[in-house]
Amino acid sequence: MTPTDVVDVVREAIWVLLVVASPVMLVALGVGLVVALIQALTQVQEMTLAFVPKILAIFLALIIFMPFMISNMIGLMENISQRIAGL
Repeated sequence: MTPTDVVDVVREAIWVLLVVASPVMLVALGVGLVVALIQALTQVQEMTLAFVPKILAIFLALIIFMPFMISNMIGLMENISQRIAGL
């Protein structure tokens, strides 16, 4: 495997990492913003209030986006396997 192939595999792996992680991170960001806005409007500054909705939303997002995440990771693994078999 040449250094160019290694860089291509690493670049593709980083891209898949970003694509797989982004839906869950965006859900956490959205829920965090909504909770922060509600806390600012009501002046309720309870620390645990921010964590519970975020944890539940992340768990739900993981369940919803799991098929998408698994298919992307399987595609990456198949591509890496084909590159290894092609040696």
